[in-house]
Amino acid sequence: MVFSSITFLFYFLPIFLAFYFLTPTIKGKNVVTLLFSLLFYAWGEPRFILVLLFSIVFNFFAALIIDEREGAGRRVALAVAVAGNLLVLAVFKYANFVTGNLAALLSPFGLALARTNIALPLGISFFTFHCLSYIIDIYRRRFRANRDPIDIALYISLFPQLVAGPIVRYKTVARQLDARRFTLARVSVGARIFIVGLAQKVLVADVVAPLVQVAFDQVPNRSLVEAWIGLIAYTVQIYFDFAGYSNMAIGLGIVLGFTFPRNFRMPYTSLSITEFWRRWHISLSSWLRDYLYIPLGGNRGGNAQTYRNLVMVFLLCGLWHGANWTFVLWGAWHGAFLVIERLGLQSVLARLATPARWAYALLAVMGGWVLFRSANLSDAAGYYASLFGGRGAAELSFDMHDALSERAIATLVIGCVLAVVPRWLPRWPAPLILRASADVTVTFALLIFSMITVAAGAYSPFLYFRF
Repeated sequence: MVFSSITFLFYFLPIFLAFYFLTPTIKGKNVVTLLFSLLFYAWGEPRFILVLLFSIVFNFFAALIIDEREGAGRRVALAVAVAGNLLVLAVFKYANFVTGNLAALLSPFGLALARTNIALPLGISFFTFHCLSYIIDIYRRRFRANRDPIDIALYISLFPQLVAGPIVRYKTVARQLDARRFTLARVSVGARIFIVGLAQKVLVADVVAPLVQVAFDQVPNRSLVEAWIGLIAYTVQIYFDFAGYSNMAIGLGIVLGFTFPRNFRMPYTSLSITEFWRRWHISLSSWLRDYLYIPLGGNRGGNAQTYRNLVMVFLLCGLWHGANWTFVLWGAWHGAFLVIERLGLQSVLARLATPARWAYALLAVMGGWVLFRSANLSDAAGYYASLFGGRGAAELSFDMHDALSERAIATLVIGCVLAVVPRWLPRWPAPLILRASADVTVTFALLIFSMITVAAGAYSPFLYFRF
């Protein structure tokens, strides 16, 4: 089920909220939310609810065992718990990738290997990371294991952030599971954030999506102009799509009394790749820092070890996003830029004018998006060739002409502006009443236009659902 669908907006959400706010106790609200979360997850692929339920039960008991043990037994329990979570992730997300590559390697030698064809459960990367952070923090004695199975089931399956983040750590919501504040002000703030996220998805990301599809999927011999139109459109699409989902999740969380971490801080205004990863998918980058980079040694073992750790973390970051060599190279791409910046590029950038630093960071990010969006390495190589004019200069195919509607062009321009300009805009010095009135007017207009678009539009899943 998609947040920006008729089913969710007009049926699931109103019915859920009615049950939620009519239930008088926190425990009752938790049960209601858990049941609706499981329904939300099972809506598209009911069979995968068993994977989610297994993760809940496994990690509930694993946490209790880790919490009760000491010394070597505690370490063994953690190792088994981590291995169990990673095994589930490996089977469902990486088995096809591994068997496919092994089959390709063995084929020249006349050896045959059966390829697996295992479907990917929705959001498995996200709820697995939720589980891992929970059991690791218990091992580190950040808190005691929660002995209420409803609380743990709700933490892992909470539907606003279940399938595409942000990655919420248990410590963030631990107290809120049993004690939450419900006020009209919080509902108002949460609703506003949700509406902004909905507008980002349906009024921007979905409108430029046809340009991306044509450039990357439908035009094998794209021209330089088509390639750049497609890449700019994808840069806009993935930001507004993912940031839109995050804002909708955060807004829903606030309405329900939860506080989720912010996931984006104007990432396309970054002046380096180092800064980009402080602004893009913040919950993931901070998770990788705390549970992978620092345990590997971080920057405590000298420059060579720091560079090794950075590359390892971002190779795994790429692999986390998808079982494809394009994602591995995308991770290597960002890891390499982070190493190069630490080697001295950062000091060179500091001496340049802000526009030059911004252009460098943005082009580096966009170059990585080619790998991220391409279906395979061959397609990525062809797209890079097109970006440099290797397949013609200014010709436009019929498909691109058709996709370049006035609405798509206007939305692409507006998306580019909204992704960058607000960081440097001065604060509006108008009286509070005028700013509040403008805010209400804009929010209401976004809601109306978004609802009209949803009612008239086709199914359009969030990009990060496949991760």
